[in-house]
Amino acid sequence: MGVIIKPVITEKMTDKGESLNQFGFIVNRHANKVEIKSEVEDLYDVQVLSVNTMNYSGKRKQRFTKTGLISGKTRAYKKAIVTLAEGETIDFFSNI
Repeated sequence: MGVIIKPVITEKMTDKGESLNQFGFIVNRHANKVEIKSEVEDLYDVQVLSVNTMNYSGKRKQRFTKTGLISGKTRAYKKAIVTLAEGETIDFFSNI
């Protein structure tokens, strides 16, 4: 399995991509910034200036149903915000 799992496509990340030239990715939890940078540069053929990472822990969830209480946990994941060089961009929707 590669370093990048999927891109983050939300309203907030779309605005950051247009104004600040930053793009978000869900990445492997054990990947470091150097691995993320090289993977993005290879996949999208762009020049990466910086990588910021955030670790999200899984949250406990529970709900009440007819049969009783169901409890579980959401997955933990790591998110990377990649800043590209000026004039570079990533088009996630080009091959739809």
